Amino acid sequence: MRKVLLLFVAAVFFLNPSGAAGADGLPVVTTTTDLAAIAKAIGGDRVKVESIAKGFQDPHYVEAKPSFMRLVNQARLLFSVGLQLEIGWLPLLVQGARNPGLVQIDASEGVTVLERPTGPISRAQGDVHPEGNPHYWLDPRNGLVMARTVTQQLKVSSPGDAAYFDQNFKLFESDLSSRRKSWEQRMAQFRGVEIVAYHKQWEYLVHWLGLAVVGYVEDKPGIPPAPQHLATLVRTMQERKVRALLVADFTNLTIPQSVAEKTGARMVVLPASVGGEKGTDSYGDLFDAIVGKLTEALR
Repeated sequence: MRKVLLLFVAAVFFLNPSGAAGADGLPVVTTTTDLAAIAKAIGGDRVKVESIAKGFQDPHYVEAKPSFMRLVNQARLLFSVGLQLEIGWLPLLVQGARNPGLVQIDASEGVTVLERPTGPISRAQGDVHPEGNPHYWLDPRNGLVMARTVTQQLKVSSPGDAAYFDQNFKLFESDLSSRRKSWEQRMAQFRGVEIVAYHKQWEYLVHWLGLAVVGYVEDKPGIPPAPQHLATLVRTMQERKVRALLVADFTNLTIPQSVAEKTGARMVVLPASVGGEKGTDSYGDLFDAIVGKLTEALR
């Protein structure tokens, strides 16, 4: 199998060793659909964008397939979330792609990162990210930072289209700012409301909206909860009359559903990325869906 994989990689490298731009536009690969949506909004018809992870997938766990190596081999630019979100699979894809002309861009540059660990880190603590929480795209204010990074890199790679990219960035900024004002107005009445989450992936969202997380279904990130932890969480939720339990759309719902039923809280299944559910085709659409579900659950 290893010999077959190496032969495949050599073949795609021979077919397109430089990631040259074709008639379809500058070839861009992103690790997530959120980055892809932003790159498409800024790049328009001057880019051809492909995302490796799908919107309904947990981006921590993506299989490093040969087909993804081919995408990376043919790309000029590769945008990643960074903060070690893709540490388990992206290095394998880049190594296998053998694309010496590839430019890699970490989209977390310029983002104010939450939850940077300050002490020693070990696997006993669960899936802790040593560079901080990587789910920063779930705050639209960071989406604007990401869009600036994308715009700058597209201008460097295709300077003849710089004015076009700048114009698209201004349109993206205007649309996102207008929609963000509406989202914040709708959620203002819920500032300070206590909620519970399944996994530590909504920190940027709740920080932006002013919600208060009082517990997690997971005792430690990425590790199934122990019965004793769940019993304590249920008591806490009952005592504090927690109204909502946030869960990503790719999560197994068995345990959070049980917790919700025992506490009377509403389990709110949210799309965690663009394309996570029907109608979330753009970055703004993602927050339309999230805010809509939150307001309905917390009302």
